[in-house]
Amino acid sequence: MTELPSYVPIELETTTFDLIVVGTGIPESVIAAAASATGKTVLHLDPNQFYGSHSASIHLNDLTSFLNYHANLPSTTAANTTSVSSSHDFTALNLSLRSLYSNVETANYAPETLAQHSTKFRVDLGGPRVFLCADKATDLLIKSGINAYLDFKGIEASFIWDGSGRLCDVPDSRSAIFKDKSLSLLEKNQLMRFFKLVQRHLGASNGDDEGRESSKISEEDLESPFVEFLKKMRLPPKIKSIILYAICMVDYDQDNLEVCKSVLKTRDGMERLALYQNSIGRYGASGALLYPTYGIGELSQAFCRRAAVKGCIYVLRMPVTALLMDQNSGQYKGVRLASGEDFFSHQLVLDPTFIVPLPPASSPPDLRESFQVLSLKDDKRKVARGICIINSSLKPDISQFLLIYPPRSLFPEQDTSIRALQIGGDLDQMAVCPSGQGKRLLHAAMNALLTLPVSESGSAAGSEDTEVKPTLLWSMLYIQELTTVPTGQYENIISTPMLDGNINFSDLIESTVVLFQKMYPDEVFFPETPSSPEVPENSEDDTELSLEN
Repeated sequence: MTELPSYVPIELETTTFDLIVVGTGIPESVIAAAASATGKTVLHLDPNQFYGSHSASIHLNDLTSFLNYHANLPSTTAANTTSVSSSHDFTALNLSLRSLYSNVETANYAPETLAQHSTKFRVDLGGPRVFLCADKATDLLIKSGINAYLDFKGIEASFIWDGSGRLCDVPDSRSAIFKDKSLSLLEKNQLMRFFKLVQRHLGASNGDDEGRESSKISEEDLESPFVEFLKKMRLPPKIKSIILYAICMVDYDQDNLEVCKSVLKTRDGMERLALYQNSIGRYGASGALLYPTYGIGELSQAFCRRAAVKGCIYVLRMPVTALLMDQNSGQYKGVRLASGEDFFSHQLVLDPTFIVPLPPASSPPDLRESFQVLSLKDDKRKVARGICIINSSLKPDISQFLLIYPPRSLFPEQDTSIRALQIGGDLDQMAVCPSGQGKRLLHAAMNALLTLPVSESGSAAGSEDTEVKPTLLWSMLYIQELTTVPTGQYENIISTPMLDGNINFSDLIESTVVLFQKMYPDEVFFPETPSSPEVPENSEDDTELSLEN
């Protein structure tokens, strides 16, 4: 058995806090910052040498080490052992780690080039992911004040794979529809009429259309599957695909409702269209989507900086090894660090890597039941993620763009969307919510987009026009487990969710807000802060954008 490294005690002036947080992922960092903003004393720990945990943006070597370590954790955890301190009235329950990654597959086709420039790349462990300019996650950046610590790039364009090898523009606005040369005049008119119908419905629903009830879509239609409503509007398959998968960002194939795992209703489709339309142009010429300049890991660091300003104490490279439980009541008291130090708190937040042990057999039955519910939170779903480093942009003169592969665009059995995000012209990140075919879909997407290295037999992969495609230099594919917040949270211990398979942050932030409100129902989630500095005069430049209210 490998001997654990020694850890130097941190020797803080106090050992008792209102809240201890373990892990610096986005959910944990948001909770730490929100608690600090209400005046809570917070100790924030992370066993890694970098901020971000499962939502970090890290260099290639750190990414490889992180995934290989977590992918090779024991699949089954040995029985938890306990140690009782003779000088204190608590029991130490050893914490175990769960394996949240698997099937890590790395290929390096340009080792010398990558070795020279490896520090140039910071890759998102939980990508691809962007902000919609008008969604709640973006509003939180402004409300919390962390927008002062961040800069953004506007996603310059969105494209959709048409199934025949072409990347087609996503016409998401009136001007984009007129400029789109891939649409026929009939298709442009159909799309314009549909967008007008949506605007009239939303206006009437919000009381902005002079109260004309006739502009509203009927309740029967609103409760029907959105794909059926689009058919009712006689929209052709190409336009339906753009609306469903490129604008509404639907995951699963909506044309096969009998087996579809998540059917989008028309009401929800209208809300997604409204959100997308409201996002266009909100921040200068940035379009509807934003990406943090230095990766999504910057979000965690920004929230941590916000918390530190309010007094939160940060300690990296410090694992937590055990929970401290009251011997008599079995209630949570604190944590034991790898340094051997014990710290105490009223509340504890753990990242999803940790398996919470069951209390001792002598604990009350209801307490043991609560802990058991807390540990059984696996979602059973998985997301396949891929990162590719390529030698040039997939689209000339465009560095940042989003690409969507609709269901069945790569092969008939494809039942989910694939989303790829190119950042900087030489880094491409892909993700898909798979049903047992995730990595197969990623490989198919890579084959369709890129020139792959010559195989051992001497034949080049891909089609006849592979010479015009960017060349793949390096890739990593892996499967990430999804976990959700358990419904039976133990009173003083909170476990945060993993990053989901969505392209945006909305659901993740919403679940984090719910956790905070359960912990502190009488506290305000981020009291209003003064407005951030004004946007510079050159904010029209998509190279760097700042957010303001």
